[in-house]
Amino acid sequence: MSGSLTVGVDVGGTKTAAILLSGDGEILERSTLPTGAHDDAASLAAVGDAVENVMGDAVTAIGVGAAGLIDVRSGTILFSPNFSWRRVPIAARLTERFGLPVTVDNDATAGAWAEARVGAAAGSEDSLFVGVGTGIGGGIVTAGRLLRGAHGFAGEIGHVIVEPGGPACGCGNRGCWEQVASGQALEREGIRAIAEAPGSALAVLAGGDPAKVTGELVAAAARDGNPVAARIVRTIGWRLGEGIAGLVNVLDPAVVVVGGGVAAIGDPILDPLREAYLESVEGRRDRPDVSIVPAALGVEASAIGAAMIARDAGS
Repeated sequence: MSGSLTVGVDVGGTKTAAILLSGDGEILERSTLPTGAHDDAASLAAVGDAVENVMGDAVTAIGVGAAGLIDVRSGTILFSPNFSWRRVPIAARLTERFGLPVTVDNDATAGAWAEARVGAAAGSEDSLFVGVGTGIGGGIVTAGRLLRGAHGFAGEIGHVIVEPGGPACGCGNRGCWEQVASGQALEREGIRAIAEAPGSALAVLAGGDPAKVTGELVAAAARDGNPVAARIVRTIGWRLGEGIAGLVNVLDPAVVVVGGGVAAIGDPILDPLREAYLESVEGRRDRPDVSIVPAALGVEASAIGAAMIARDAGS
């Protein structure tokens, strides 16, 4: 082990995960706590407590990754579609508690940086990270650098409207990409399938109760060969592939890394995703191949990236 220790935090819609990262990139400690996304005080406390659980005397900086629009200069979360947070100065709060420098970035941007540095896109100067969990987040690396845009908001790919008038989104719009191609969509389609076929095997798995249907249940059922769940997962994968094709048209990455809990389903969702990409991308027969690969760092990519960004900021 060499170099300084850094704490990285991934603030998700349901859980907050903190890691202690060594200078060699080894995860030394982990802590996961419920987030309490709709209670500002509880969610902020969860972030601080998760950091506390992995904190050590040699820690030099803290990095936070969270969904939403982040003012990276001040470390303020301006808006989050899946939280009640509005203009929350999370960096200042954590610095006050721990007396350390704190960086705050979008969670998918942090994930993109980790995968570009030490993950599935390592060795590529131009990559796109698509994090598919409760929603969809994006991070862009171009010419070996993070692309943040004029205000630090680049990469909000989940909130491109793809189905006008479609399902309501936490961002205030309707029909956003994340509403038809994420964990929320898996859950919604699973509930619909049970309502339409209450005697199906998927309904039996949920005990006949639509309220017990989650994206995780649908994903697990698909992996186990449940035909209804497999159809739902294929549809979600196809919608993901269509969206990724559009992003490749705009950004021209060499590698697309697909991460997050939904991506962890594996081939049942990645196979239709790749098929839809090839069907939808411009000039598919004439353009260079773009690798579409699962995240190498799994669900810890955002926390690892947040720790790396914090370390880079202090170097």
